[in-house]
Amino acid sequence: MTQRIEPRTHRAVAALLLALLLGACAGPPPGPPGGAPDPDREVQERVREPARQQSEGVQVFPMQNPAVKQLIASARESEKAGRYDAAAVSLERALRIQPRDPEILQFMAEVQIRKQDYPQALNFATRSYDAGPRVGELCSRNWHTISLAYERMGDGGGARRADQRASECMSAKPRGY
Repeated sequence: MTQRIEPRTHRAVAALLLALLLGACAGPPPGPPGGAPDPDREVQERVREPARQQSEGVQVFPMQNPAVKQLIASARESEKAGRYDAAAVSLERALRIQPRDPEILQFMAEVQIRKQDYPQALNFATRSYDAGPRVGELCSRNWHTISLAYERMGDGGGARRADQRASECMSAKPRGY
């Protein structure tokens, strides 16, 4: 009792396989016009440096577990060596220990920018801002990262709004002072 497969089923299976093969060959979505930006330089020049230069005033840093400190150090070494996947793995482990640590979340956002995964960078930077201080260098890095992610995803308006928020991080005084 063998069953006979109809020719139309063969065509449907062939079409499905062809669609899967073509889908697997598809590249990432096109980036911004004007050539591919250097994500390493962008993180340094557009996120870390502006925040560092504007970092006068109150700075807030959470206490960290010694294991988390070691994982962050490992992530920094991996980042310097250009091994962003390894840096992300170390940061993921640190986030399992301290899931709402704004410094770790922001570092992960910056690694995601370097990996050109802009939606993830936006996600981590937003989570860092939600968990972190509303003034100071970390706040500014959050918004500069959010701006860069929006820009790379083609949302110029979102990028401009985020840049405005970044400048507010350095001029706002905390309540009670």
